[in-house]
Formats: sequence, structure tokens, C-alpha cells
Amino acid sequence: MSTSASFAPTRWRQATILGVVRQTPHVLSFFLQDGTSGADLAGQHLDIRLTAPDGYQAERSYSIASAPGDPLVELVVERVDDGEVSAWFHEVAQPGDSLEVRGPIGGHFIWRSSDTGPLLLLAGGSGIAPLMSMLRERRASGSHVPTLLLYSVRTRDDVIFRDELLRMEAADENLTVRFTLTRDDPFRQSDVPHRLDAPSVRQALADWAEEAQHVFVCGSNRFVEAVTQHLLAAGLPASIIRTERFGGSN
Repeated sequence: MSTSASFAPTRWRQATILGVVRQTPHVLSFFLQDGTSGADLAGQHLDIRLTAPDGYQAERSYSIASAPGDPLVELVVERVDDGEVSAWFHEVAQPGDSLEVRGPIGGHFIWRSSDTGPLLLLAGGSGIAPLMSMLRERRASGSHVPTLLLYSVRTRDDVIFRDELLRMEAADENLTVRFTLTRDDPFRQSDVPHRLDAPSVRQALADWAEEAQHVFVCGSNRFVEAVTQHLLAAGLPASIIRTERFGGSN
């Protein structure tokens, strides 16, 4: 991505919505064209700013789900009760509409294809977005680093990117995907029919039989706090765990 003045991450610029895809009953993907090539690094986010006719402005940050270098920037937007920006995306936004964006932003919660050592990803709900960028970057770069994704959602219909994740796993012997369904029966024998508690995290790590070198956890405040404690209890060092969180609960 160019870092010239016109696309500097801290400057607001116009972006155009080119496509909208429904992922789940409550989640949409928006594909933006803003003159950049998406994220510089997998795990970064964009700031979004909307301005009403009366001048009122609302801002929100959304993780980038597309891989670095993709021609369009994919944002995953979950419909949030009383959410000003998410309501606009779900109820108003259409292909061809414009909005202001700033970024990509972020230098802590990132993964590079040059990073060696097993990769452990844990997502709650729409927290899959930045981890999907990492998985797509891993695939695009031809990385074979052993990777485990533990993805917690309420029901099978709430699994964002379900088909793509299943195809990724089927095509890559070094990638393991496990879904945790908190309010539904698992649709695969390998999945977990309850929350990611301490025993299930320990069991997943034991089944994976790799020593994680890079750990990324993304989801609601409650999800991130609980899962991080489970990882520490399982013996993973705090120094390798990076977290990204948002309000609410999964």
C-alpha cells in the first residue's frame, strides 16, 4: 500500500462500497475500494466515519478480513443493537455508496507470513475478521506453518466464513479448524458443543500436539478475558499472546 500523503493511515479519505455479501443472519461483508491495496499487515483495522446531513459524525473501527494486497478491502459488520454505524451498514448502505475511512492501523495485533513457529488463533463471533486476514495471508503466501483455529459462536448459522474455512482445512494438512457452538449441537464430530472452557482449551491443545509460538485472541471483552485465562492456565506464556477485543458478549 502506498504511504504517500494521499493515503497516509492517519488521514481520512473517501472509499466506495463495491459489493455486499451476507455471511450470517446478523453479519454482512462489505467490499470497499479506496485506492489502496488493503491492509499492509494481516490483523490491522480501518476507522470508519459517517457524517449526517446536520454535521453529526459517528466513528467505528472494523478489522480488515481481506489479505494484505487484495484489491478490495473486506470489512465484516455485525448488526449491533443501538449501533449507529452498524445500523447504517445493515439498513442503508448499498453498492455505490461512499464513506470515509482511515488506515490501515495497527502494529501489535499482526501476523506476517515470515513469522515461523506454530500459529494458534482463537475467535469469538465477528472476532474472526482479523484472524481470517491472517489465514488468507498464510494461504496466499504458501506458508505451511502448523495452525489451529478455535472459533466460538452461538449456532452453526452464526459461523462467519464457514464454507471458506472448511475448504481451507480440507486443502491444508497443516491447518486445523474447530468450531465451538454455545447454543447448538455441533455439526462435525470434532467440534465442541459448549463454551471454550479451560478443559476444552487444554484438550484442543493436546490434540493439536504443537507448541504455539504466536497466539492471537479476538472477540468480545468477556470472551477474550476468559480465553486468555484458559491459555495461561494451560501453560502458554503471556509474552506470546496478543489480544483484540470489542464491547458486548458472544
